[in-house]
Amino acid sequence: MASLEEDFPRGGTAKKPTESKIVVQRTEVDNLFQPNEPAETKKRKGAAKDDGKKLKKQKTGNEKEAGLTLNAVAKLVEILHIKNVKEGMLMLGCVKEVTDFEVTVGLPCGLQGYLSIKNISECYTKLLSEQLDSADTEEIFSLPHLFFPGMVIRCVVAKLDITKGGSLSIQLSVNPKLVNKALTSRTLKPGMVLSGCVESVEDHGYIVDIGINGSKAFLPQTAVKDKHNNPEELKVGQYVTSQVEEVKNDGRVVRLSFNPQTIAQACAESQQGWNLTNLLPGLLVKATIKKATKHGLILHFLSSFSGQVDFLHMELEKASSYTEGTEVQACVLYVEVSTRLVGLSLRSYLIQPGTRVDTAPAGGDRISEVVKNCKMISMHHMSGAMLELPDKTLAFVHRNHLKESYQPANENRVLAISAHTCRILDFSPMEQVYFASLRKSVVEKPFYRYHDLQAGQVVEGTVSVLLKHGMMVHLSDHIKGLVPRTHLSDIVLKNPEKKYTEGMKVKCRVLSVDAENKKLYLTRKKAMVESTLPLFLSFADARPGRVSHGYIVCVKDFGCIVRFYNSVKGLVPLSELSSEPVLSPEEVFYVGQVLKAKVLQCDPERAKMLLSFKAAVLGETEEVAKPQFDCEVGRRLEAKVLKKSVNGLEVAILPDDIRAILPTMHLSDHMSNCPLLWESLQEGDNISNVICLSKNKQNITLTKKPTVRWSLEEGVVAKDFSEISVGMQLIGWIKNIMSYGVFVEFPYGLVGLAPKSAMTDKFISDMTTTFQLGQTVIAKVTNLDEEKRRFLITLKMSEVMSPEGDAQTRLINGLQERRAVAEMLALRDDSDLRQQLANLSISQKLKLTVDTVSDSGATLKSDDLVGATILASKHHVMGVNLTSGQKVTAVILHVDILSTCVHVSILPKLVGRKKSLTEGTKYTARVQYVDKDFAIISLGDTAQLTVIQTRCHLNEIFLSESEKLKAGMNLIVEVIEPSCEELQGLPLVSWEHTAPKRQHKTSENQAGSRGHCFGEILQGKVRTVKPTCIQVTLEDGSIGSVHVSEVVEVGEVSQRSFPTSSVKVGSAVTVRVIGGREASSHRFLPFSHPKFTYTVPELTLIPSKLDTSVDFKAVTAKEKLNSYKVGEELTCFVSKFNPERKSLEVTTDPCVTGTVELLAMITDPKDASHPEKLYKLGQAVRAKVVEVSSKPHRFVLSLTGVHKLEKGSITLGMVTNIHPQSGLVVKLPFGSMGTVAVTDLTDAYRPNPLHGYSKDQLLRCFLLGIENGKWQLSLRPSRLNPQKGKPVKDPEVLSIDSLKGGHAIRGYVKSVGEQGVFVRLSRTITGRAQLQQSTKYFVNNHKVLSEHLPPTTLLTTKILSIDKEEEFVNLSLLPEDTGKPDILPESLGLPLRLIGEEKKKHDTKKKMKKRTVSECDERTVLNIGKDFDTDQFHLQLSFIHYPLKKTKIEDSDSGVEVYFREEEEKEDEKPKPDPAKASTCLQVTPSSAGPSRLQVAAGFSWDVGLSSLKPASVAQEGDSSDGEDQDTSNKPQRKSRHELEQEKKAAEKALIQREAELMDPTLCPQDAAAFERLLLGSPNSSLLWLQYMAHHLQATQIEQARTVAERALKTISFREEQEKLNVWVALLNLENMYGTEESLKKVFERALQFCEPMPVYQHLADIYAKSNKTKEAEGLYKTMVKRFRQNKAVWLSYSTFLLQQGQSDAANAVLQRALKSLPSKESVDMIAKFAQLEFRYGDVEKGRIMFDKVLTSYPKRTDLWSVFIDLMVKHGSQKEVRALFDRVIHLSVAVKKIKFFFKRYLEYEKKHGTPQSIQAVKEKAMEFVEARGRAFS
Repeated sequence: MASLEEDFPRGGTAKKPTESKIVVQRTEVDNLFQPNEPAETKKRKGAAKDDGKKLKKQKTGNEKEAGLTLNAVAKLVEILHIKNVKEGMLMLGCVKEVTDFEVTVGLPCGLQGYLSIKNISECYTKLLSEQLDSADTEEIFSLPHLFFPGMVIRCVVAKLDITKGGSLSIQLSVNPKLVNKALTSRTLKPGMVLSGCVESVEDHGYIVDIGINGSKAFLPQTAVKDKHNNPEELKVGQYVTSQVEEVKNDGRVVRLSFNPQTIAQACAESQQGWNLTNLLPGLLVKATIKKATKHGLILHFLSSFSGQVDFLHMELEKASSYTEGTEVQACVLYVEVSTRLVGLSLRSYLIQPGTRVDTAPAGGDRISEVVKNCKMISMHHMSGAMLELPDKTLAFVHRNHLKESYQPANENRVLAISAHTCRILDFSPMEQVYFASLRKSVVEKPFYRYHDLQAGQVVEGTVSVLLKHGMMVHLSDHIKGLVPRTHLSDIVLKNPEKKYTEGMKVKCRVLSVDAENKKLYLTRKKAMVESTLPLFLSFADARPGRVSHGYIVCVKDFGCIVRFYNSVKGLVPLSELSSEPVLSPEEVFYVGQVLKAKVLQCDPERAKMLLSFKAAVLGETEEVAKPQFDCEVGRRLEAKVLKKSVNGLEVAILPDDIRAILPTMHLSDHMSNCPLLWESLQEGDNISNVICLSKNKQNITLTKKPTVRWSLEEGVVAKDFSEISVGMQLIGWIKNIMSYGVFVEFPYGLVGLAPKSAMTDKFISDMTTTFQLGQTVIAKVTNLDEEKRRFLITLKMSEVMSPEGDAQTRLINGLQERRAVAEMLALRDDSDLRQQLANLSISQKLKLTVDTVSDSGATLKSDDLVGATILASKHHVMGVNLTSGQKVTAVILHVDILSTCVHVSILPKLVGRKKSLTEGTKYTARVQYVDKDFAIISLGDTAQLTVIQTRCHLNEIFLSESEKLKAGMNLIVEVIEPSCEELQGLPLVSWEHTAPKRQHKTSENQAGSRGHCFGEILQGKVRTVKPTCIQVTLEDGSIGSVHVSEVVEVGEVSQRSFPTSSVKVGSAVTVRVIGGREASSHRFLPFSHPKFTYTVPELTLIPSKLDTSVDFKAVTAKEKLNSYKVGEELTCFVSKFNPERKSLEVTTDPCVTGTVELLAMITDPKDASHPEKLYKLGQAVRAKVVEVSSKPHRFVLSLTGVHKLEKGSITLGMVTNIHPQSGLVVKLPFGSMGTVAVTDLTDAYRPNPLHGYSKDQLLRCFLLGIENGKWQLSLRPSRLNPQKGKPVKDPEVLSIDSLKGGHAIRGYVKSVGEQGVFVRLSRTITGRAQLQQSTKYFVNNHKVLSEHLPPTTLLTTKILSIDKEEEFVNLSLLPEDTGKPDILPESLGLPLRLIGEEKKKHDTKKKMKKRTVSECDERTVLNIGKDFDTDQFHLQLSFIHYPLKKTKIEDSDSGVEVYFREEEEKEDEKPKPDPAKASTCLQVTPSSAGPSRLQVAAGFSWDVGLSSLKPASVAQEGDSSDGEDQDTSNKPQRKSRHELEQEKKAAEKALIQREAELMDPTLCPQDAAAFERLLLGSPNSSLLWLQYMAHHLQATQIEQARTVAERALKTISFREEQEKLNVWVALLNLENMYGTEESLKKVFERALQFCEPMPVYQHLADIYAKSNKTKEAEGLYKTMVKRFRQNKAVWLSYSTFLLQQGQSDAANAVLQRALKSLPSKESVDMIAKFAQLEFRYGDVEKGRIMFDKVLTSYPKRTDLWSVFIDLMVKHGSQKEVRALFDRVIHLSVAVKKIKFFFKRYLEYEKKHGTPQSIQAVKEKAMEFVEARGRAFS
């Protein structure tokens, strides 16, 4: 049972063997070669003992119960997946590749691991480490000396790394201490096969490290002689597999033997003590099969263990012999101890002695090859599938590679596919099988490994990393290349990181590739990447006279060395550097420079080349000029193949050797022929009948597609976009397939888009199943976009017409191409077989012998065709009894010359005698064989075979397999030619895919039916009635159609009626044939030849046309169109509404369709959303012809009754663009455009005139007139609805004559410049207000105005003057003229513009004496919050700390100068004031229009309060400004001397009173000017700035308040940090109340930059808290405690906030965090402060407990006792307070402090106590004094 316990532990303590883990796996090693000594632990020894015990008991257990297995049997055998690989797992591996520092190891089931140099063994790592440290260079054997490919090794998974791409990388180790870690010295037994590493080389042998502590293993030198390579010496660190010969001293000494034969035959026996814990990979075991499935085997071995063999490790030849109970020899592959999974192998190369595993397959390296036509032979659930390649090689596809990574698994669907295309990913040496992938993304990858790349290739990649020496570019997941630093650009980049970023897509060219060492060098030099010159990939390419681009690698005195691709390089001598002499090449050339070089001489054998820069430059013009003249598009040419590439052929056009490209897809119209032709063509072959398709600067493109060639030669082509017209048919080819449609390219480089809906009449679910890239198609142009030069096309078969005989011509061309391929391959191949196969033809009979017969058919052989594979499928041997060796006659169906395979039929009906065919006869044909684009069919019972195309039409697509032709299908065909010469005598037939489904074929199939001729009168019966047509069944059963216009006479059709509704279904009618329609496209055919017949006749019911006496002629569409005149009114019938274009299609005749655009369809904008509701299908409407032309076909109509636009009329328009300056751009009916000026939008101007208008909005517009081809429009209601007669607030200004000077008029700002403000008064008239007439403020730059006056700002102006000759209108925007506020806000702080006499007085102002005024006391400002409640704005001045001192406003003269600058601006002269009264007051000029303008009298003091300034209206008349007037007015009213003295005293008294007011500190300024004056004196006073902000906010001027704050921040000195902080806090308050979150965040971020961060954070948190923004405050506090964790105040602030919010628990958590973050000395204070907070905001009891705890620990902190007493007095009961006092007075502290507490106790009792309690305190004091006295004595 002990052994059972080991594998099934029953609980209790963990089992010891698995417990002893080696620390090596987890230690971080700094030195790569540092040895890791695992510690020998007690547990390790215990494990050894246990093992011994358990082994003994295992035997008895086995005897008792033979059927017992120690590990569970797997339910389903599956291969080992990487997800099941775990660290510590043991595996058998095979060395694949060895480099200096790493060994790549192939693991079971295609896995791959990497063995690092540091994971070999500890002795080897130690040796390497010593070697690195020491100076001597003693030889150390590197990994290639120790390991070789094909070597089988035991290894352990050391680590699972995750790569950058996210995949797992398996890191392996062969360190014996890890591989053999489960073995102990006691468990070693003779016969065991162990792996180890040579530890040291001794005289007579080797000490081998087998990884077992306490055991020394010795390998005698004589035992090594049988080693297969160099038997003399083993090296230190070399891996060896050896057998234990002898065990001595309880395993402390072990002797090993090394005989490969013996080791290979040594089977592990149960007596040797093997168990699941110590079982090693590579051991041979005898096993019994317990269960056999197709997925693998379940084996029992070593009597009690279970293991599995997956299908990859079963011998395929012996698969049938694997039955239950069979005994086999197996090799342990892998052991996973934790899951008890053991993998075994039955493969002979792992079991048989002396075999070496092959790391490369026998057939050569095929990795990355794409293989087609692979057959899936088996599917293994949860593992993968086996494929059989065409050459019978097997490949395994992992289940993950059966599908794309994003697709769901569907194994049955994959298994059902008959042929697969796969890419070979790798060769697994452990399974000796290829691993492949069916993923389309992998198969289509251009490069899978380095071998796929060639020098000179242009590749695209992604930048992964920039290094000092260059840039790494990833071309795919596993391929990366280096762009050297000199190749990053044509010039040397100093800062490449500015040009290249990680993840950027770049195009490079391969310079060289070393596939073996995985080294790839690329270039980004534009000249090399885009070079069209021949590439020198080898010296053989560099023929003398050739020119190519190269780069300089070295500049010497004797010339430059130029390198090309790979290692091709040459010398440009000094004489060939330039046409001018070069003395010092270093000065002219530099390393990395790209230049053209011409080859002068080349010696490929010696790898030497002489080049010339000079000759390359001189010969350049001739070479470049050649292609331009000699090759024109559409010209038939002959070309010679120069080189074959993956995508096509590089050719030279003969005879001039002009380089061109012939893409593979342009070799044929049949896509299956293109690769065949490419394969058959070789370098040097001539190709005839190619045609130039397009040419550009880079290259010339040719085509050999016969259909495209026909279109170019016939001129059915557009040479330029301007030649394309709607309805035009073009022949092109599929260029690109996207999810939304396909792009089709045409000759001359034109490209059109066929949207998904226009590709086919069928529903498309998967775009990849539609067309093939390069497929030839016929396209019809449906849409043109002239502006973007783009066009849309349709590929629908119902809408395009194939050229006559197109299908037959394509068939003949395709078969001729196939014959040419066969002939070329036969000529190239010397073997007779291919020549014989080329001579075979379809329907030829052969005498054959039956070789083998199976369920799938028969294989035959021929004496003449030795080596060919002749097959007959099961359909072609049906009903014929065949036996091996039987002679038969067979008919050839298909010859595949590439694979030398012939498909034949032995069916008697095909082998029999052929019957002759008749032209025009129809037969039922059967498909006998399908080969891609072609099918072989048999015609009825005639024994005749022929070939047809699988596609009837170029554009035909098959969306499902069921639609494609398959062998056994029946078709109806018609013989066109019984024996066609081009088909080698086979009949030429026609057929249609949809033939059986067509209804109208009934009449055609009748013998002698000839259709119906034009003018024929017939009888019929109405079959169906539709709004636009009536179907009539004629007497012969065929069906005809009656167009809606052919039902009733045109004159009798009433408006809005439905003509077809007058005819009833089933009624008999007489009709006449007037034309016909194509069966496929339903296109009207207006031919009138009497012998022309129609399959779908077009009929008429109109009585006048049924009259045979009247001459009846057919009218073509062109004639019909030419009969219509512009403006003519017609009766039309609605046929279709196009919702995309919002246009209506109407028809006037069966062959004429016109279009009506949306604007010509409706008159009311409300109908625009659903115009189709106004017009029903088949409805008769009256329409006017707007435009008509037959070439190009254009027929435009209007349903609004108007066919052209006229001045003064009203029409609908659609807004196409909105210009802020000019107005709206409007699309009008009939292709016209118009504009609406901003002044014509409405009768009453609005501030935002264009608000409410959007693109595509429909409007009613009044046509004012046409200018420069564009209509001028108006949207004014007075124009659109003049009858309503509503008053017009802003009338139209039609001419300058209608304006009068002095009038007020409104307009919109057009622009602002140095000349003034330009105002748009109407669409034609613009006025100007000079800068002096624009604002009362002085502005020295017009940009100030332009910032405040954006275009379309609405302004009220006054006309000052009008110059009619020059058409100038001068305007004024001044407030006194317009009665409106000034256009500039006060908040800008601009100086006023002084006028009149003030200019003369300006100089005297500087001499005025300044007075100082005390600044307002801070208490005044604190009242702002109380008084200013109206706007709910309270400046949080409680947050602002003002110094409690008064500052004086500085005296400054410069303040006056700055404030009062002026321009030379004169106003009306006013009388000078009396000098005697000049100093009494400040004069104000009267104004009727607006606020008074200030005038400063001489001698005025600038510190006088602004409230003393009186307007001129209250000033005395005698104070007028004109002295002369004053004199005359004072003469009759002369005052007495006494009166004058009284007035003088009164004025002085008023002045003294005013001065006293100004000295009053409580006085606050009342307007902006007063603030500005005070700020000149005290620019650093934040108090004044905040009052100024409050002043603006009282008037709800938010923006002005912001501006003041910004000015304050710029003005206040940087030294005044507190003052600046006050302004920032006020600004934060402002944004919090009136701004947005974004604006507050921006202000906060700015404040952090300019102030100390901590106070800014604190203030914002307080602002949030006071404005109840709890969430924001909490978020901010969390940031604060992270950022300022060492600041005690922050933690207290956060705690206060949480307690105020009632979050007591959260506050406690914050306290705990604070105590951890703060220094320990701060802890006591922190707890005490927190306790105080609990008293104030939280729980009093909790606060009391906290104080108790602190004071118990720190009883001498009397400061805390004092605080505690204060808090308890306030919050506690008297009993608690007294108890606290009693505690304090008994403290052992200084007497002085106790005295203080007694004093407080007494005060408390006097206030709250009784006389008794007071006496008690006094007694306690006495006791204390006495006690102290005793203590001293």
